Amino acid sequence: MNEALNDLLDLLDLEQIEENIFRGQSRSAVVPRVFGGQVAAQALVAAGRTVPADRHAHSLHAYFLRPGDPGAPIVYTVERIRDGRSFTTRRAVAVQHGRPIFTLSASFQVYEDGLDHQIPMPPAPDPETLPTSVQRMSGYGHLPATMVEKFLEAREAIDLRYVEDPPFGRFGEPRDPHSQVWFRTNGKLDDDPLLHVVLATYVSDMTLLDSVLLAHGRGGWAVGDVVGASLDHAMWFHRPFRADEWLLYDQESPSAHGGRGLGQARIYTQDGSLAISVIQEGVVRVPR
Repeated sequence: MNEALNDLLDLLDLEQIEENIFRGQSRSAVVPRVFGGQVAAQALVAAGRTVPADRHAHSLHAYFLRPGDPGAPIVYTVERIRDGRSFTTRRAVAVQHGRPIFTLSASFQVYEDGLDHQIPMPPAPDPETLPTSVQRMSGYGHLPATMVEKFLEAREAIDLRYVEDPPFGRFGEPRDPHSQVWFRTNGKLDDDPLLHVVLATYVSDMTLLDSVLLAHGRGGWAVGDVVGASLDHAMWFHRPFRADEWLLYDQESPSAHGGRGLGQARIYTQDGSLAISVIQEGVVRVPR
């Protein structure tokens, strides 16, 4: 396990300061605010630590309310909404400087057998044949060196490989609003199912709105031709998976309108099992 992944796991390992109250640390992202995937992952950790071990996360629904301050800790309060025979529901609120910055509702379920079908995995190249983040970023001489450094530092714990050029790598002309990345952690994880769900939640906020940018030939926040932020985020965890093994993140944008863009995606294991569905809406504005 590399040092960056250790640091990320430490970041996600919350301190319990009272029953149903947890505290997490912050750090800045590529943009000067707390990365939304970090807050979502920490909130899921807080909620999951109040749930019996035999119940696994099957869905979450979240709203980003305010930008997070990377210089201050985040306090998470968990409300135990319901404990049923099969399902458990929790609500977590992230607070900084006395104000909520994020809210999450998550549902957990005892495993049971049932009907089973899925949409097949789309074609995608073998992840081992694709350039690493370092290799791909080295080819983008149009990007400021400081931005490239921040980008690589932010993703050091995750091996994330784009199938094609990301928005900031090639922009100026509209492309198909569809993006694929393979990802896994840069090191092995233990077998705690919540940890793997939390790491997938963390990564899911990294690239989901890329397809919105592709549709309009925009490079994104990295090059400054749009400004934006995540508004809400929803995930459904269908089947078991490991975040330390290759996962295909197949993303598309069905709509952008009114200063908002919608991204939707499916995450598959390398053997073709549909593990997760994701939907996110974000602010996507052209600077005036």
